Amino acid sequence: MKMSLKTVIAVSFIPQIILVKWLGQNTEFIERYYSTGIYPYISKFFRLLLGWVPFSVGDILYFLLICSAVIYLYRSWNHIKTHKIEFLRDILMVLSIGYLTFHLAWGFNYYRKPLSDKLALTETKDYQELLDFTDRLIQKSNELQEQIVGDTLQKVKIPYSQEEMFKMSIEGYHKLAEKFNFLEYENPSIKTSLFSTGLTYMGYAGYLNPFTNEAQVNGILPNFRFPIVTGHEIGHQLGYSAENETNFIGYLVTSSNEDLYFQYAAYAYVLGYCLSDVRRGDIETFDQMFQNLNPGVRGNFQEMALFWERYENPLEPVFKSIFNSFLKANNQAQGIQSYNGVVSLLIAYHKKYPL
Repeated sequence: MKMSLKTVIAVSFIPQIILVKWLGQNTEFIERYYSTGIYPYISKFFRLLLGWVPFSVGDILYFLLICSAVIYLYRSWNHIKTHKIEFLRDILMVLSIGYLTFHLAWGFNYYRKPLSDKLALTETKDYQELLDFTDRLIQKSNELQEQIVGDTLQKVKIPYSQEEMFKMSIEGYHKLAEKFNFLEYENPSIKTSLFSTGLTYMGYAGYLNPFTNEAQVNGILPNFRFPIVTGHEIGHQLGYSAENETNFIGYLVTSSNEDLYFQYAAYAYVLGYCLSDVRRGDIETFDQMFQNLNPGVRGNFQEMALFWERYENPLEPVFKSIFNSFLKANNQAQGIQSYNGVVSLLIAYHKKYPL
Protein backbone atom coordinates (compact mmCIF):
# COMPACT_ATOMS: atom_id res chain seq x y z
CA MET A 1 0.00 0.00 0.00
CA LYS A 2 1.37 3.42 -0.96
CA MET A 3 2.01 5.68 2.04
CA SER A 4 0.88 9.31 2.05
CA LEU A 5 3.43 12.10 2.30
CA LYS A 6 2.25 12.84 5.84
CA THR A 7 2.91 9.24 6.87
CA VAL A 8 6.37 9.24 5.27
CA ILE A 9 7.32 12.42 7.13
CA ALA A 10 5.94 11.04 10.41
CA VAL A 11 7.77 7.72 10.02
CA SER A 12 11.02 9.54 9.26
CA PHE A 13 11.09 10.97 12.80
CA ILE A 14 12.77 7.92 14.35
CA PRO A 15 15.48 7.59 11.65
CA GLN A 16 16.19 11.32 12.07
CA ILE A 17 16.86 10.86 15.79
CA ILE A 18 19.18 7.93 15.10
CA LEU A 19 21.02 9.91 12.40
CA VAL A 20 21.47 12.98 14.62
CA LYS A 21 22.85 10.89 17.50
CA TRP A 22 25.18 9.06 15.11
CA LEU A 23 26.49 12.29 13.57
CA GLY A 24 26.76 13.82 17.02
CA GLN A 25 29.35 11.23 18.02
CA ASN A 26 31.79 12.78 15.56
CA THR A 27 32.47 16.20 17.05
CA GLU A 28 35.24 16.90 14.53
CA PHE A 29 32.78 16.45 11.67
CA ILE A 30 30.15 18.69 13.32
CA GLU A 31 32.73 21.36 14.17
CA ARG A 32 34.24 21.45 10.69
CA TYR A 33 31.24 21.07 8.43
CA TYR A 34 28.40 22.49 10.50
CA SER A 35 29.47 24.77 13.40
CA THR A 36 32.26 26.51 11.48
CA GLY A 37 31.01 25.44 8.05
CA ILE A 38 27.41 26.07 7.06
CA TYR A 39 26.02 27.37 10.37
CA PRO A 40 27.72 30.81 10.24
CA TYR A 41 26.03 31.42 6.88
CA ILE A 42 22.65 30.28 8.22
CA SER A 43 23.01 32.53 11.24
CA LYS A 44 24.16 35.51 9.20
CA PHE A 45 21.27 35.06 6.76
CA PHE A 46 18.66 35.20 9.51
CA ARG A 47 20.40 38.07 11.31
CA LEU A 48 20.41 40.08 8.07
CA LEU A 49 16.81 39.10 7.35
CA LEU A 50 15.33 39.86 10.77
CA GLY A 51 17.90 41.87 12.73
CA TRP A 52 16.50 45.18 11.50
CA VAL A 53 12.95 44.34 12.69
CA PRO A 54 12.49 46.17 16.03
CA PHE A 55 10.43 43.37 17.61
CA SER A 56 10.80 39.62 17.98
CA VAL A 57 9.51 37.87 14.87
CA GLY A 58 10.16 34.52 16.54
CA ASP A 59 7.90 35.37 19.48
CA ILE A 60 5.10 36.21 17.08
CA LEU A 61 5.62 32.94 15.18
CA TYR A 62 5.46 30.96 18.42
CA PHE A 63 2.30 32.80 19.41
CA LEU A 64 0.65 32.11 16.05
CA LEU A 65 1.63 28.43 16.17
CA ILE A 66 0.16 28.03 19.66
CA CYS A 67 -3.05 29.81 18.64
CA SER A 68 -3.31 27.67 15.50
CA ALA A 69 -2.87 24.49 17.54
CA VAL A 70 -5.55 25.53 20.04
CA ILE A 71 -8.00 26.47 17.24
CA TYR A 72 -7.30 23.20 15.42
CA LEU A 73 -7.95 21.14 18.57
CA TYR A 74 -11.16 23.06 19.30
CA ARG A 75 -12.56 22.72 15.77
CA SER A 76 -11.43 19.16 15.14
CA TRP A 77 -11.98 17.56 18.54
CA ASN A 78 -14.86 15.32 17.42
CA HIS A 79 -12.88 14.18 14.38
CA ILE A 80 -9.79 13.54 16.53
CA LYS A 81 -11.78 11.31 18.94
CA THR A 82 -12.77 9.02 16.07
CA HIS A 83 -9.45 9.16 14.18
CA LYS A 84 -6.85 8.78 16.93
CA ILE A 85 -4.25 7.05 14.75
CA GLU A 86 -4.50 9.77 12.14
CA PHE A 87 -4.11 12.44 14.84
CA LEU A 88 -1.05 10.67 16.26
CA ARG A 89 0.44 10.55 12.77
CA ASP A 90 -0.12 14.29 12.36
CA ILE A 91 1.61 14.98 15.69
CA LEU A 92 4.58 12.87 14.67
CA MET A 93 4.69 14.67 11.33
CA VAL A 94 4.86 18.07 13.04
CA LEU A 95 7.53 16.80 15.46
CA SER A 96 9.51 15.37 12.55
CA ILE A 97 9.49 18.66 10.65
CA GLY A 98 10.34 20.64 13.80
CA TYR A 99 13.17 18.26 14.74
CA LEU A 100 14.75 18.47 11.29
CA THR A 101 14.40 22.25 11.10
CA PHE A 102 15.76 22.74 14.61
CA HIS A 103 18.93 20.76 13.94
CA LEU A 104 19.61 22.25 10.53
CA ALA A 105 19.01 25.81 11.77
CA TRP A 106 20.96 25.60 15.03
CA GLY A 107 20.67 22.36 17.00
CA PHE A 108 23.72 20.52 15.64
CA ASN A 109 25.82 22.97 17.65
CA TYR A 110 25.02 20.84 20.71
CA TYR A 111 27.46 18.28 19.32
CA ARG A 112 30.40 20.53 18.45
CA LYS A 113 33.83 20.41 20.06
CA PRO A 114 34.05 21.88 23.58
CA LEU A 115 35.10 25.51 23.83
CA SER A 116 37.84 24.47 26.26
CA ASP A 117 39.55 22.63 23.40
CA LYS A 118 39.50 25.73 21.22
CA LEU A 119 41.00 27.80 24.04
CA ALA A 120 43.41 25.05 25.13
CA LEU A 121 42.08 25.06 28.70
CA THR A 122 42.42 22.21 31.18
CA GLU A 123 39.47 22.12 33.55
CA THR A 124 39.80 20.80 37.10
CA LYS A 125 37.55 20.40 40.14
CA ASP A 126 40.06 21.34 42.85
CA TYR A 127 38.23 22.87 45.85
CA GLN A 128 41.19 24.98 46.98
CA GLU A 129 41.49 26.48 43.51
CA LEU A 130 37.78 27.31 43.73
CA LEU A 131 38.30 29.04 47.08
CA ASP A 132 41.27 31.04 45.81
CA PHE A 133 39.44 32.13 42.67
CA THR A 134 36.30 33.05 44.62
CA ASP A 135 38.40 35.21 46.94
CA ARG A 136 39.78 37.09 43.93
CA LEU A 137 36.26 37.60 42.55
CA ILE A 138 35.06 38.92 45.92
CA GLN A 139 37.93 41.38 45.98
CA LYS A 140 37.25 42.46 42.38
CA SER A 141 33.52 42.87 42.94
CA ASN A 142 34.06 44.85 46.16
CA GLU A 143 36.57 47.16 44.48
CA LEU A 144 34.30 47.89 41.51
CA GLN A 145 31.21 48.39 43.67
CA GLU A 146 33.02 50.91 45.86
CA GLN A 147 34.61 52.61 42.86
CA ILE A 148 31.21 53.05 41.17
CA VAL A 149 29.06 54.27 44.09
CA GLY A 150 31.74 55.81 46.33
CA ASP A 151 31.08 53.72 49.44
CA THR A 152 30.61 50.07 50.44
CA LEU A 153 26.94 50.32 51.41
CA GLN A 154 24.96 51.19 48.29
CA LYS A 155 24.06 48.65 45.68
CA VAL A 156 25.04 49.42 42.09
CA LYS A 157 22.32 50.69 39.75
CA ILE A 158 23.28 50.50 36.09
CA PRO A 159 22.06 53.80 34.57
CA TYR A 160 21.77 52.74 30.91
CA SER A 161 18.72 51.99 28.79
CA GLN A 162 18.29 48.52 27.32
CA GLU A 163 19.15 49.79 23.83
CA GLU A 164 22.34 51.35 25.19
CA MET A 165 23.26 48.07 26.86
CA PHE A 166 22.64 46.15 23.63
CA LYS A 167 25.00 48.50 21.77
CA MET A 168 27.62 48.27 24.49
CA SER A 169 27.49 44.47 24.43
CA ILE A 170 27.92 44.46 20.65
CA GLU A 171 30.91 46.79 21.01
CA GLY A 172 32.25 44.41 23.67
CA TYR A 173 32.13 41.56 21.18
CA HIS A 174 34.08 43.61 18.66
CA LYS A 175 36.76 44.19 21.28
CA LEU A 176 36.82 40.55 22.41
CA ALA A 177 37.16 39.41 18.79
CA GLU A 178 40.56 41.13 18.68
CA LYS A 179 41.69 38.45 21.13
CA PHE A 180 39.48 35.58 19.96
CA ASN A 181 38.51 36.06 16.31
CA PHE A 182 35.97 33.22 16.39
CA LEU A 183 33.79 35.48 18.56
CA GLU A 184 33.41 38.20 15.92
CA TYR A 185 29.78 39.37 15.90
CA GLU A 186 28.39 41.15 12.87
CA ASN A 187 24.85 41.98 11.70
CA PRO A 188 23.34 41.91 15.21
CA SER A 189 19.88 40.58 15.93
CA ILE A 190 19.37 41.05 19.65
CA LYS A 191 15.97 41.98 21.09
CA THR A 192 13.84 41.94 24.20
CA SER A 193 11.17 39.26 24.20
CA LEU A 194 7.56 40.30 23.61
CA PHE A 195 6.62 37.79 26.30
CA SER A 196 9.14 38.80 28.94
CA THR A 197 6.62 38.50 31.78
CA GLY A 198 5.81 34.95 30.71
CA LEU A 199 9.51 34.14 30.50
CA THR A 200 9.97 35.42 34.05
CA TYR A 201 7.17 33.25 35.39
CA MET A 202 8.89 30.33 33.66
CA GLY A 203 12.17 31.30 35.34
CA TYR A 204 14.10 32.28 32.19
CA ALA A 205 16.34 35.31 31.70
CA GLY A 206 16.49 34.94 27.92
CA TYR A 207 16.68 32.48 25.05
CA LEU A 208 17.79 32.08 21.46
CA ASN A 209 15.03 31.34 18.97
CA PRO A 210 16.63 28.56 16.90
CA PHE A 211 14.20 29.02 14.00
CA THR A 212 14.71 32.76 13.48
CA ASN A 213 18.17 33.10 15.09
CA GLU A 214 17.02 36.07 17.18
CA ALA A 215 18.75 36.46 20.54
CA GLN A 216 16.09 37.28 23.11
CA VAL A 217 16.61 38.94 26.48
CA ASN A 218 13.96 39.11 29.18
CA GLY A 219 12.94 42.76 29.04
CA ILE A 220 11.91 43.08 32.68
CA LEU A 221 15.18 41.86 34.15
CA PRO A 222 16.90 44.29 36.52
CA ASN A 223 19.66 46.18 34.72
CA PHE A 224 22.17 44.53 37.05
CA ARG A 225 21.67 41.26 35.13
CA PHE A 226 20.84 42.60 31.65
CA PRO A 227 24.40 42.94 30.20
CA ILE A 228 25.52 39.42 31.08
CA VAL A 229 22.33 37.83 29.71
CA THR A 230 22.76 39.80 26.49
CA GLY A 231 26.31 38.49 26.13
CA HIS A 232 25.12 34.97 26.94
CA GLU A 233 22.38 34.92 24.29
CA ILE A 234 24.64 36.37 21.59
CA GLY A 235 27.03 33.54 22.44
CA HIS A 236 24.24 31.09 21.57
CA GLN A 237 23.68 33.01 18.35
CA LEU A 238 27.34 32.56 17.42
CA GLY A 239 26.87 28.81 17.59
CA TYR A 240 27.80 27.90 21.16
CA SER A 241 24.94 25.87 22.59
CA ALA A 242 26.31 24.52 25.89
CA GLU A 243 25.06 26.67 28.75
CA ASN A 244 28.36 26.64 30.64
CA GLU A 245 30.11 27.89 27.50
CA THR A 246 27.69 30.72 26.81
CA ASN A 247 27.82 31.71 30.49
CA PHE A 248 31.59 31.85 30.05
CA ILE A 249 31.39 33.82 26.79
CA GLY A 250 28.88 36.21 28.37
CA TYR A 251 31.32 36.76 31.21
CA LEU A 252 34.27 37.32 28.87
CA VAL A 253 32.52 39.87 26.70
CA THR A 254 30.95 41.75 29.63
CA SER A 255 34.06 41.80 31.84
CA SER A 256 36.28 42.95 28.94
CA ASN A 257 34.04 45.96 28.36
CA GLU A 258 35.71 49.25 29.33
CA ASP A 259 32.59 50.30 31.23
CA LEU A 260 32.85 49.76 34.99
CA TYR A 261 29.16 48.90 35.35
CA PHE A 262 29.53 46.09 32.83
CA GLN A 263 32.66 44.80 34.53
CA TYR A 264 30.89 44.76 37.88
CA ALA A 265 27.87 42.96 36.41
CA ALA A 266 30.18 40.29 34.96
CA TYR A 267 32.25 39.64 38.08
CA ALA A 268 29.24 39.62 40.38
CA TYR A 269 27.39 37.22 38.07
CA VAL A 270 30.08 34.52 38.02
CA LEU A 271 30.78 35.13 41.70
CA GLY A 272 27.27 33.84 42.36
CA TYR A 273 28.09 30.52 40.67
CA CYS A 274 31.40 30.23 42.51
CA LEU A 275 29.78 30.90 45.88
CA SER A 276 27.15 28.28 45.07
CA ASP A 277 29.89 25.71 44.49
CA VAL A 278 31.68 26.79 47.68
CA ARG A 279 28.43 26.33 49.61
CA ARG A 280 28.02 22.79 48.32
CA GLY A 281 31.50 21.99 49.60
CA ASP A 282 31.38 23.70 53.01
CA ILE A 283 28.56 25.92 54.22
CA GLU A 284 30.68 27.54 56.96
CA THR A 285 33.29 28.63 54.41
CA PHE A 286 30.48 29.98 52.25
CA ASP A 287 29.02 31.99 55.14
CA GLN A 288 32.41 33.52 55.89
CA MET A 289 33.04 34.41 52.25
CA PHE A 290 29.58 35.88 51.82
CA GLN A 291 30.16 38.14 54.82
CA ASN A 292 33.35 39.40 53.14
CA LEU A 293 31.23 40.98 50.43
CA ASN A 294 30.51 44.70 50.70
CA PRO A 295 26.92 45.34 51.85
CA GLY A 296 26.29 46.99 48.48
CA VAL A 297 27.31 43.82 46.62
CA ARG A 298 25.09 41.74 48.88
CA GLY A 299 22.34 44.24 48.09
CA ASN A 300 22.62 43.48 44.39
CA PHE A 301 22.39 39.74 45.07
CA GLN A 302 19.33 40.36 47.22
CA GLU A 303 17.83 42.49 44.43
CA MET A 304 17.99 39.53 42.05
CA ALA A 305 16.67 37.09 44.64
CA LEU A 306 13.66 39.31 45.37
CA PHE A 307 13.03 39.77 41.64
CA TRP A 308 12.71 36.03 41.03
CA GLU A 309 10.76 35.49 44.26
CA ARG A 310 8.06 37.88 43.03
CA TYR A 311 7.38 35.60 40.08
CA GLU A 312 7.54 32.22 41.80
CA ASN A 313 4.58 30.00 40.88
CA PRO A 314 3.64 26.30 40.93
CA LEU A 315 4.33 25.86 37.20
CA GLU A 316 7.91 27.15 37.25
CA PRO A 317 9.37 23.78 38.38
CA VAL A 318 7.46 22.12 35.53
CA PHE A 319 9.02 24.44 32.94
CA LYS A 320 12.45 23.94 34.53
CA SER A 321 11.98 20.17 34.41
CA ILE A 322 11.03 20.32 30.72
CA PHE A 323 14.08 22.45 29.94
CA ASN A 324 16.26 20.13 32.01
CA SER A 325 15.04 17.16 29.95
CA PHE A 326 15.54 19.12 26.73
CA LEU A 327 19.18 19.85 27.62
CA LYS A 328 19.86 16.24 28.57
CA ALA A 329 18.36 15.08 25.28
CA ASN A 330 20.69 17.46 23.47
CA ASN A 331 24.06 16.26 24.69
CA GLN A 332 24.17 18.19 27.99
CA ALA A 333 24.21 15.36 30.51
CA GLN A 334 24.01 17.67 33.52
CA GLY A 335 20.87 19.39 32.28
CA ILE A 336 20.19 22.72 34.01
CA GLN A 337 23.19 22.09 36.28
CA SER A 338 25.38 22.63 33.20
CA TYR A 339 25.04 26.39 33.83
CA ASN A 340 27.24 25.87 36.92
CA GLY A 341 29.89 24.25 34.72
CA VAL A 342 31.08 27.78 33.96
CA VAL A 343 33.11 27.70 37.21
CA SER A 344 35.70 25.17 36.04
CA LEU A 345 36.02 27.05 32.74
CA LEU A 346 36.61 30.31 34.59
CA ILE A 347 39.26 28.85 36.87
CA ALA A 348 41.08 27.23 33.93
CA TYR A 349 40.89 30.44 31.88
CA HIS A 350 42.24 32.66 34.63
CA LYS A 351 45.08 30.28 35.27
CA LYS A 352 46.11 31.08 31.71
CA TYR A 353 45.03 34.74 31.83
CA PRO A 354 45.31 35.87 35.49
CA LEU A 355 42.46 37.97 36.86
